Amino acid sequence: MTLPAATPAPGDLQAPRVDLHMHSTASDGSLAPPEVVAAALAAGVRAIALTDHDTVAGIPLARQAAQGSPLRIIAGVELSAYQGNDETHLLGLHLADIEAMDHDLLAYREARRDRGARMVERLNAIGVKITFQDVLDAAAGGAIGRPHVARALVENGYARDSRDAFDRYLAVGRPAYLDKRRLSLRDAIGMVHACGGIAVLAHPGGEGSLTRLTALKAMGLDGVEVLHPSHSAEDRKRLLAVADHLDLVPSGGSDSHGATTGSRAIGALPVPLAWLERQDARVEARRAGVVVA
Repeated sequence: MTLPAATPAPGDLQAPRVDLHMHSTASDGSLAPPEVVAAALAAGVRAIALTDHDTVAGIPLARQAAQGSPLRIIAGVELSAYQGNDETHLLGLHLADIEAMDHDLLAYREARRDRGARMVERLNAIGVKITFQDVLDAAAGGAIGRPHVARALVENGYARDSRDAFDRYLAVGRPAYLDKRRLSLRDAIGMVHACGGIAVLAHPGGEGSLTRLTALKAMGLDGVEVLHPSHSAEDRKRLLAVADHLDLVPSGGSDSHGATTGSRAIGALPVPLAWLERQDARVEARRAGVVVA
């Protein structure tokens, strides 16, 4: 199977394109929302979705920075949700009510903060002398997660880099690991819909099977991320075929956390403008109540 004509071939950056997955300092990215906007404008993309982890705090700043420019800012979020014990990331795109989403996520952000503090306590108990303030400084006001604890470990000389910090202290089964408060995937999809958005399965890779996506569509899933730096060419072909078969809208993005080169730089992946147009149509249909899972 080949990608349809509306989809630029990988590496074709001349066709109009968008980037519908990226992060800022509002969660675990290294660029502030205005810097994300500047990078997107420099890359020549038509639209971006800011999809920080479990927070929408960066969206107003991005919109303000983009005023008067040709760049469209799509309100988004990346939710950490669960099916049983399996963590799944869900993108909420085209959110109409970010205040409602912010309210819904408040309890989860508070749980993130408490989890970070308890991780520091565990580290202190094994002789790793970092403070919770070190973690707060690393988060710089963003929603606290393990990457911020990792940065604090690196900056205080307890790990060579973030990967080393996870391998030694923060990964599942390591001394400072703590599970997070869990949001079910069904509830996450419902949160996105309640805020006027569409729910898109993020970077499923090889787990994006017809069987799984059929079950998720029955929960209300609207789309699937086809283009992602972690996806192989075979993943892309299969996911696009399944999306078309199930009438799920395709999506894609760099998942940039601040990289300036490579496939994780903003605008680096050839996500076609036509996919955004299909999403816009799905948003209108869902808000009109004509989308049935």
